[in-house]
This record gives sequence, structure tokens and C-alpha cells, in this order.
Amino acid sequence: MMQERTTLPVRKATRDKLKTFGGKGESYDGILRRLMEIAEESAFYERQLWILKESRFHPLHEI
Repeated sequence: MMQERTTLPVRKATRDKLKTFGGKGESYDGILRRLMEIAEESAFYERQLWILKESRFHPLHEI
């Protein structure tokens, strides 16, 4: 079953920059999916760091 495809209008410079993130034979879809996964992981770690810096923790014996 063929997956539905779409066209995303981007500037040529954007497309050329996107190519630099890809490996040999990697599709634009593959590059974008990999970059989105990295962005999601990064956002998760940033959130965890924020929680550690901004939250007040109490030892369990004080709760």
C-alpha cells in the first residue's frame, strides 16, 4: 500500500540545507522524520533539566 504524499513548498536554500543533514540515499522524508525525533528527544531532556533546576525537592523522610 503506497503512503499518501504531499508537496511542501520551501526555499531552495532550505532544501539545500536539508540535504546536508541526510546520508547517502536518504529521502527528504527520512531526514525530516529523523530530525523531528531528535527535536522531540531534545525537548524532553530540556524539560527534565528545567524541572531539576526550578523544582524544589524534599527528602522522602520529610514527606
